[in-house]
Amino acid sequence: MSWTITPEPVDSAVAAALWRAYYTEVSDRWYLRHEGRRTDPDELEREIAADTGDGLVPPKGLLLVARYGGEPAGSAGVRLVDAVTAELKRVFLVPEARGRGGAALLVGAAEEAARGLGAGRMVLDTRGDLVEARALYARLGYTETEAYNDEPYAEHWFAKDLTPDRAAGPAIPRSH
Repeated sequence: MSWTITPEPVDSAVAAALWRAYYTEVSDRWYLRHEGRRTDPDELEREIAADTGDGLVPPKGLLLVARYGGEPAGSAGVRLVDAVTAELKRVFLVPEARGRGGAALLVGAAEEAARGLGAGRMVLDTRGDLVEARALYARLGYTETEAYNDEPYAEHWFAKDLTPDRAAGPAIPRSH
């Protein structure tokens, strides 16, 4: 089986299904940790509807979908924060696709997309309980940095220089 990573419209059925899976997982994880329960279904629907992904559309953004063996398996978004800084959003792999190298490929493709949008730096925020994500970003050359936003659930902020002479590692092709 192999990975492919391609741009996807934010309003596609594939994007909607991956966004629902992503939000359900991270929201349930937060509520289970803090309140011992899963996300209220009505709240889940409101939050999913509220985040349309409109910042992940060209010319200032892009949504990427990873497919494993041809099946949708994950996503990552990139949006320009300013003329030289892109933000990495919605990095997610479905549980059955994890542990197969897809996350690093997806982040690499997002970095390539950010460069294509003119960015020389990538930033992201994440929560403290998402330890797997924090380990992935550190392994891929991201370093913890000062807060660049005031998102209510953000607890850790990372940045990476994407300029060719300073970025870590080779460019990652889109198909594997």
